[in-house]
This record gives sequence, structure tokens and C-alpha cells, in this order.
Amino acid sequence: MNIVLHEPEIPANTGNIGRTCVVTNSRLHLIRPLGFNTDDKYIKKAGLDYWSRLDVRYYENFNEFYEAQSPAHLFLFTTKGSLLYSDVNYDPDSYLLFGKESAGLPAMIRGKFPEACIRIPMKDDTRSLNLSNSVAIVLYEALRQNGFGGLT
Repeated sequence: MNIVLHEPEIPANTGNIGRTCVVTNSRLHLIRPLGFNTDDKYIKKAGLDYWSRLDVRYYENFNEFYEAQSPAHLFLFTTKGSLLYSDVNYDPDSYLLFGKESAGLPAMIRGKFPEACIRIPMKDDTRSLNLSNSVAIVLYEALRQNGFGGLT
């Protein structure tokens, strides 16, 4: 699996997501600008000793990411999605794209892939879940659908 973070802002969230990627054998893709330095002590604290084992790729912008990866199975996670994350079929090489904590995914990106906009259900008078929690929820559903890909 591939986790893609578009302009993440909070180092602890990215550190937690990095740790989740390591323990699930998933790749992390970070699209700049980042709201922190990846040498930041908060990232290392959240990721503990896992950060050095993380398969992480960096991109200057969404277009660079998209051209470099050419993802056949791209899913965008947004509160504006029409499909539920549990109603989607994920492939082992899926790319799960999440937006920044303060604003989510830009309308420009959502507009390019409207059929791929997915949401996690929540109360309608709430804004959103924590980014690292959202990634974990969706990633484990995708892994479950694929027999957990050799995880024990």
C-alpha cells in the first residue's frame, strides 16, 4: 500500500503515520510543502526508532508525485467524498491520498478525480478526524481486503 500526504502540517501526525507505514510494510509519499522539517524531534518522537526504517518519497508538488508514480489505483480521502471508505475495493498497490490537517485536499485535486473521492462517516456537525487516525482506519481496511499482505 501507498500512503500519500499532501502538504502535512503537524509533525506528530506524520511521525505516527510513518510508524504505521513501517509496521504495515507500506510506502509513505510526502508532497511538499511540509509544515515541518523531517529531522524535527517531534517526528522522531512520534515515529520512535521506526523513521529510519521507513520507505519514504518526497515530491515538490502534486503534479510531480502524479507524474512519478502514475497511480492506477488512486483514492482521495475527503469529508466531501460521496463513497464510504468501506465500500471501495482496494488493490495491494493502491495509493491512499490525504490532505493537510487544516484544509484537507484542495478543490483542484478533488476536481480531477471526483469519482475517487472517499469519506469516513462521522457526525455531520463535526469537522474531521485526526489525520493519523484517518490513515490508520483506511489503511487497515485496505489491508484487510487484501488478506493483510503477509502481516502476522
